[in-house]
Amino acid sequence: MTSSQMRSRARWLLAAAAVVALGLVAPGLLPSAAGALLGGALYTALLHTLLMAAAPRLRPWTAGAAALATSFAVETFQLTGVPETLAAHSRLARLALGTTFDPSDLLGYTLGALAAVAAHLAARRLAGGRGRQ
Repeated sequence: MTSSQMRSRARWLLAAAAVVALGLVAPGLLPSAAGALLGGALYTALLHTLLMAAAPRLRPWTAGAAALATSFAVETFQLTGVPETLAAHSRLARLALGTTFDPSDLLGYTLGALAAVAAHLAARRLAGGRGRQ
């Protein structure tokens, strides 16, 4: 791995840490519905940053689409009841998988994917990396 790739991954991991920190604080400062929407958006933004840390050559829209698809899949998986059962035994499962299906979360995920892609594209432009978009 080149030093450039290592720096890129480190920046994405730093961004992921910032998203986690924001996700732990910000939703509690907002009214319940807005906090839930922001929580869903940040969940998908976190997936975007982790995907980019794992595969820095992904294009912004590809990472955003993959993060959104994963978020939708996890939300749909909640319909089975399995995540709720796992969450009863593990805080990590509760954080990663949630517990119950809520269709309004799908809006939050979509907004999070769009925001993550927009931030990714803006960062590329500011860095002068207009190449692969």
